[in-house]
Amino acid sequence: MTESTWNGFKRLDFSFEGRSAILVFPEKANENKNWLLKTEYFNAFPQFEIEMLKKGWHLAFVKNITRWCLDEDLDAKKRFAAYLSETYGLYEKCVPVGMSCGGLIASKFAAKYPECVSAIYLDAPVLNLLSCPAGLGKANDAMMQEFIQATGMDLVQLMKYREHPIDKMHLLLENKIPVVMVYGDSDDIVPYDENGAILEEYYRKNGGIILAIGKENCSHHPHGLTDNTPIIEFVEKFSE
Repeated sequence: MTESTWNGFKRLDFSFEGRSAILVFPEKANENKNWLLKTEYFNAFPQFEIEMLKKGWHLAFVKNITRWCLDEDLDAKKRFAAYLSETYGLYEKCVPVGMSCGGLIASKFAAKYPECVSAIYLDAPVLNLLSCPAGLGKANDAMMQEFIQATGMDLVQLMKYREHPIDKMHLLLENKIPVVMVYGDSDDIVPYDENGAILEEYYRKNGGIILAIGKENCSHHPHGLTDNTPIIEFVEKFSE
């Protein structure tokens, strides 16, 4: 293990099953030892995570094989969560933080392993792979070649695919997973109406707990809010 500091907090870097892993400690843990699981892009737009560390939450990360969400990455996160609970006494449920492709991973992790999740925070999430990476709708930055190389799935196969996050919404709902979601109304990388809006509409029609916060004249970046209070309050409320 290597110890350092991350934005003023103690950070441990270590190997978990051959994957690079990170655990960041608050100065004083809260009573339940709640924690966030950043699902991709560990250092990207970290203000929310920093604010939660100040509130006594831990922050964890384990490296993915690819940002396009392989089952083995989800399974590794399940084992990682168990390891953190057993080794560091962290709460049995985490709050995945999923930005962009991290939202793809966070939502599918929550659907596959709801027993590990209190709530999820999605930010400009990829929920429909035909939108991103395929670029079959409004998205103007198709990343299909990267997706093919990462998953071995071509466009014809993807069009038959029924494992998109939007195909898993019923599992999130059945397991009563609360969702807070932030998006830019001018996102042309992961258009909201092709991705997050589908989840928002489904949850609202079927009685799910969801808070969707739009940012006017905002594209895919930046993630987060100028004032993260609504996200913080939602996460704290549904992590008790």
